[in-house]
Amino acid sequence: MLSSIALRSALKSTSVVLRECGVLSRLKGTCASLPLKHRTSTSVITGPSHSNNETVLTGIGSFTIQPVRNYTRAIRKKKPVMQSQLSDLPPTMLKMEYAAVPIAQTADDLVKRLLTLELASHREKLRLKTEQLIAKVRRDEADRSSTEVKVAILTSKIRNYQEHLHKHTKDKANKRWMLMAIDRRKKLLKHLRVTRYDAFEHVCQQLGITYTFPPEYYRHATRRWLAKKALCIKVFKEVQKQKLEQRKKIKQTPLPKLAEPAKTAATGTQ
Repeated sequence: MLSSIALRSALKSTSVVLRECGVLSRLKGTCASLPLKHRTSTSVITGPSHSNNETVLTGIGSFTIQPVRNYTRAIRKKKPVMQSQLSDLPPTMLKMEYAAVPIAQTADDLVKRLLTLELASHREKLRLKTEQLIAKVRRDEADRSSTEVKVAILTSKIRNYQEHLHKHTKDKANKRWMLMAIDRRKKLLKHLRVTRYDAFEHVCQQLGITYTFPPEYYRHATRRWLAKKALCIKVFKEVQKQKLEQRKKIKQTPLPKLAEPAKTAATGTQ
């Protein structure tokens, strides 16, 4: 009992000494660089053992401490940089509210920096980008509520959500809002494709949207359903193979010869 308590105290003092020394592999038999408050504990440390990377502790019992192995960590792959939809906006472009003001063009350089996108916030840039997308698909200058304009607004929001989630992958709330916006845009595009197909093609072309047709029906693919489907396909192929063999046999068998018609007996009209 007393020996185990003494051994524990020796281990604690040794761990403090080794922690102050730094990496164990750099120990070469002495701890002269230790502060004075820990030099009283160095009595339990003897010279180096057979290996330079091992230190032998003596006292109540002797044992060997292996050096710390500095394993290398796996290099994390860097995510590909996603191009922002706002990258095509030049910093010298005026803000929306100052675009129609003629005096903004002749203002001082410092004032012009405040009026342009150089010092604009992300919200102001996004609003300007949304207006550019709306201008591509709107029916007239006063159009703010048509299906094409709604699709353009949702497209700007979806791309903004995608850029945000590319950096912050664990943001579940914005991911949910993005999926809701995608669902809403999908319904609008489906309605536009049924009612006005020419406008649907124009919107997809101008906004860079790739429309994929939805499946005929949705079904949750369970393991039981997949196994049943694979079995049905296998049985169908076997049945088709048997039918093909039967057709080949029928083609190969010669047709039975028809019996010659019985010659009618000559009547006594001769």
